[in-house]
Amino acid sequence: MEGKYINIHQELIDECRTGNRKAQYEIYKRYYKAMYNTSLRIVNDTAEAEDIMQESFLDAFQRLNSYSGEGSFGSWLKRIVINRSLDYLRKLKNTVSFDEVEYDIPDNFNDNREEEILFQVAQIKKAISQLSDEYRVIVSLFLIEGYDHEEIAQILKISNQLSRTRYSRARHKLLGLLKENSFNKMFSAN
Repeated sequence: MEGKYINIHQELIDECRTGNRKAQYEIYKRYYKAMYNTSLRIVNDTAEAEDIMQESFLDAFQRLNSYSGEGSFGSWLKRIVINRSLDYLRKLKNTVSFDEVEYDIPDNFNDNREEEILFQVAQIKKAISQLSDEYRVIVSLFLIEGYDHEEIAQILKISNQLSRTRYSRARHKLLGLLKENSFNKMFSAN
């Protein structure tokens, strides 16, 4: 058995390679929501996420011959969206720093004060949107997109340890925001 991925949309992808606009529109319809949401979680701006998603599709259709079929088309396209989203953040702010800074926090850091609190999805999304760009990117890539720290390190061009450190700090910040939002909601209801 060969290790090549069998893409369920291969016929459409092949048609897109020939410049077939109908096939491109079909691919767009199948992937645009997921790609928009991926970008939105990173850039935290609806208009920019829409632009990035559109530009990513244009880029993907122009570079379709570089898609080797090694993985799913969706993951290849998602990588383009993530890279464009990160490029946007880098251009937007010089303060979003992806430089190498090492911190000495062990991987098994455990904060015993953390309480396990269940929140609705809307509360979690709101709290994630309140994170700084640097933290929101790490949380989105790790928790939502499912990348591991090695992959995140490659995407952001940082060390594996720095990815873990930033994620740990972002997770603590996110938990703090969730607790704060819960606390504020409790007192505003009275």
